[in-house]
Amino acid sequence: MSLIFDRLRTRGTGGTRRPAAACPYSHAHVHGHLVPEEPPAPAPEQPGTGPQQFTDPRQAAGFIRQFHTEHPAAGDPGPRIRAVLDEIDRTGTYEHTPAELAHGAKLAWRNAARCIGRLYWRSLVVRDLRHLSSADDIAGECFEHLRTATNGGRIRPVVSVFAPDRPGRPAARILNQQLVRYAGHPGPDGRWIGDPAGGQLAARARDLGWKGGEERFEVLPLLVQERPGERPAWYGLPEDTTLEVRLSHPAHPWFAELGLRWYAVPAISDMTLEIGGVHYPTAPFNGWYMGTEIGARNLADADRYDMLATVAGRLGLDTSSERTLWRDRALVELNVAVLHSFEEAGVTMADHHTESGRFLRHIAQEKRAGRPTPADWSWIVPPVSGGLTPVYHRYYDPVDPSLRPAFVAREPW
Repeated sequence: MSLIFDRLRTRGTGGTRRPAAACPYSHAHVHGHLVPEEPPAPAPEQPGTGPQQFTDPRQAAGFIRQFHTEHPAAGDPGPRIRAVLDEIDRTGTYEHTPAELAHGAKLAWRNAARCIGRLYWRSLVVRDLRHLSSADDIAGECFEHLRTATNGGRIRPVVSVFAPDRPGRPAARILNQQLVRYAGHPGPDGRWIGDPAGGQLAARARDLGWKGGEERFEVLPLLVQERPGERPAWYGLPEDTTLEVRLSHPAHPWFAELGLRWYAVPAISDMTLEIGGVHYPTAPFNGWYMGTEIGARNLADADRYDMLATVAGRLGLDTSSERTLWRDRALVELNVAVLHSFEEAGVTMADHHTESGRFLRHIAQEKRAGRPTPADWSWIVPPVSGGLTPVYHRYYDPVDPSLRPAFVAREPW
């Protein structure tokens, strides 16, 4: 899992679902990306405020109160709220303190209803890079983000927060869905070479001058656009930023001959971090993978690498009928290979059974703290053996799409 969520999963409508009788989510995602929660409609203008107001003062005050409630040592929130409201009145927005930014980013993870890995929300490393806004600086720090997160294979959850949108000054955007993603190229026979999910960005990068080849696992360049309507800049990822794991199987030596591999850090880069009414559209973040995200989605989906028939053939399975369950058997072996390979390489990865149990621990901790744990059942239940995991057979607190802080869909320019 990306420990957070994967943007291209189009699994279901969300909300509380029935336990055992419910139909599990069939997430069409590229985990480590997601169909994010929609941001709320803009709040109506406050009486007495001018058109220069850019940030909703109610959201700002609400976040400051929450911050002080969860940090009693910060004292009475009143003076800080008054200072924030005065800053909004004068400038249209306000600036978070480093402590507010760090806590807001962690709360955005805690509030992520589609993430099964929220037990670790306090461990998020928050890189405060709000002073940076140029494409060159953003690209350089994104590369450093990947180095920091990779950590020699012991993956660390990291978010890098760049300059926010301000009145009349929209912040730069990263155009990639993830900092690392494989390119896709349409082949002469109509089949895709590489990852179809990376096809659109690969075409745009080539239009900008990137000399992409025709490889199955070719890392895309990073595209950064500083201003609306401006030509994006592209940057090739340095080799030391992208740890990749070559896949093998503990019982089938032929599996390595398939030439499959996957990258270690799923860093989502096309969502907005929203804290107290301030929007940070350039805030890439990562957790670590859950094995099913790669083995049951990225490599298995028919509109991705579509490897199930190949694996079934090498296993000698009878594919003449769906009733032989050849897809299911091939899928399990593909997931076995992913978990085995990451473990052999010393790269952090969770399995869906262990992570399901940890999510229930998170729910229990939040309950003791007096907080609900909104969860989208269709995203929390894993795409392999869902009914065998404890997250399948229960209800969850309903999802509130207006809950903030949050990672939300980034509004287009």
